[in-house]
Amino acid sequence: ADGWGQEVPVAAWAVAIVAVSELARVRREQWARERAERARAARRRADEERLRIARELHDVLAHSISVINVQAGVGLALLDSHPEQARTALTTIKAASKEALGEVRQVLDTLRAPGDAPRAPAPGLDRLPELVEQAAGAGLTVEVEGKAPPLPPGADLAAFRIVQEALTNVVRHSGSRQARVRLEREARALRLRIDDDGPATGADAGGSGNGLAGMRERAAALGGRIEAGPRPDGGFRVLAVLPLGAPPAKSHEAEEDR
Repeated sequence: ADGWGQEVPVAAWAVAIVAVSELARVRREQWARERAERARAARRRADEERLRIARELHDVLAHSISVINVQAGVGLALLDSHPEQARTALTTIKAASKEALGEVRQVLDTLRAPGDAPRAPAPGLDRLPELVEQAAGAGLTVEVEGKAPPLPPGADLAAFRIVQEALTNVVRHSGSRQARVRLEREARALRLRIDDDGPATGADAGGSGNGLAGMRERAAALGGRIEAGPRPDGGFRVLAVLPLGAPPAKSHEAEEDR
């Protein structure tokens, strides 16, 4: 009896030690999982920010450099025979380069101080007349139909960049010198349609892979969609549908699958 009485406390202590050890192991594993999840979330945020900056720089530079390239060719061709028209081309180049420098500086300011508000507001569809004027400088006539409703800042920037990239692609990859931009509101979404009549002038008709991918990423981030491709009549169409509300929340399962 005395032996049994001595063994019970020893066994109880052994069980307690095993339980505490198991609890400590479970807690260590839980902390390790939480640290790994925080690290994955930080990497996702960094990747998303990197892609956002890459899209902004691509859209700004591709558009401005396309205008500059076209006008430089015009200026060189007219320099001797029509110097005044060459001067107009140089003026357009100066304006396009100044615009590009300003927007690149804004992106870089955001990089240097990500917590601060940007010095200038992000562009939106209220600057659509500027895009039309810049396209005209590159020899492209743009007809705009419809009027955009008031948009949240994210949707406004995405809509502006999508139209900008689509018009840049017409300048670079289409033989058409005319494009049409149509804006429509349907239910709780903005519908953007950009058309040109072609023909395509290269293998990458409709735009480079980066440009189209950037448009799709912008739309997807808002819960919208992009459809881009040749029309049956030989032209090219970009169709964007952007919800006017907040983007749908991602589920925890969807995050885990990434």
